Amino acid sequence: MSRNQHPLRQRLTHLCAAAALFSTAALPLAASADERDSFRIAWSIYVGWMPWDFGEAEGIVDKWADKYDIEIDVVQINDYIESINLYTAGSFDGVTLTNMDALTIPAASGVDTTALIAGDFSDGNDGLVLKGTDDLADVEGQRIHLVELSVSHYLLARALDSVGLSERDVQVVNTADADIVGAFRSDDVRAAVAWNPQLGEIRNHEDAHVVFDSSDIPGEIIDLLGVRTEVLEEHPELGKALTGAWYEIMDVMSGDDAAGEAARTAMAEAAGTDLAGYEAQLASTTFFYDPAEAVYFVTSEQPAETMENVRQFAYKHGLLGERAPSPDFVGIELADGSTLGDEANVQLRFTDRFMRKAAEGEL
Repeated sequence: MSRNQHPLRQRLTHLCAAAALFSTAALPLAASADERDSFRIAWSIYVGWMPWDFGEAEGIVDKWADKYDIEIDVVQINDYIESINLYTAGSFDGVTLTNMDALTIPAASGVDTTALIAGDFSDGNDGLVLKGTDDLADVEGQRIHLVELSVSHYLLARALDSVGLSERDVQVVNTADADIVGAFRSDDVRAAVAWNPQLGEIRNHEDAHVVFDSSDIPGEIIDLLGVRTEVLEEHPELGKALTGAWYEIMDVMSGDDAAGEAARTAMAEAAGTDLAGYEAQLASTTFFYDPAEAVYFVTSEQPAETMENVRQFAYKHGLLGERAPSPDFVGIELADGSTLGDEANVQLRFTDRFMRKAAEGEL
């Protein structure tokens, strides 16, 4: 599984959300924001979100929920995009997702979402691979196989920009993530963009060269836990419990002791790999194990710079909706209270409120 599976996902967001909602009888709509004591969080398999599975299985999430006299149900959804669509449709109070998808799916659909936890960013997990050359400039004129409108597409745009090229200088070939390894093995396919674990398989191909990866744009592909802003405002205890649980999990999994190895092994098995495979993915992911590091990141200039690039990309590719007259259509509130875009239509918010409480030992 991966962060982006449906090739034209944003164009079908509303239809997919409705279909998923009506076809999933076991996933009822979340209750209204007030009069709540139980909450539902959706997650999908990816290196940065496996800690939620571990925390649920080991009772860490329940422990923190009990502390605040609430219940939290952490639910795995097998398809990443379906999990976001279900969240957008109202079946969940929170969901794991990237910063780009937070903007282009729930926020663009009018679901006000707060990035409660910035867990990590891709630091080599996503990459552009060419055959026969290690020079990024040689991408000009190539057919690039990737999942269209995904973070891979965004990575390609950033790579092209770094050498003075644009998407007009290449041809994007929409390729499902499940098919991209097989496609790259074909003699006529010379270029691809992928994320791990597919990237790891592609880069091992004979004469394959990673010419640009997410370590070249550190901090731009961010893995988040997004929560409905209305729910968080009405129930800050949910934010405290989730944040407290997350950093307890981080403390365990980052350890060099037997407990840390056991935690990472459990995450690896749940992700369908072994410990070595999972730790290889961890090596190309920058986790904010310490909440103070996450606070520093979200209050830095990085989120503003990143989201400026993301919203320009999203608008250019029609991902903010047909009614969007400009990239300013959807407002993005940063941790310092400043806004990118329309202040009257803020639908995505970055905050350090709860992570700061964790850093200061106030949870």
